[in-house]
Amino acid sequence: MGELPLTPLGRIIKKGGAERVSEDAKEELSDFLEEEAETIAKLALDNAKENGRKTLKAEDIAVAYKKL
Repeated sequence: MGELPLTPLGRIIKKGGAERVSEDAKEELSDFLEEEAETIAKLALDNAKENGRKTLKAEDIAVAYKKL
């Protein structure tokens, strides 16, 4: 089980057009998003370090996301 709450993920899936959402689907999305978030965080941290900072900023996340 992941860190992300499943109820909001169910709402996100429904906004995408699903009428009904299984628990397995929410859990799978949670796992995927957590893996992607960790990848983005690592890239963002690299960017912050390259710029001589220890603090991660929104711009670091944006740069990391564009690298994907």
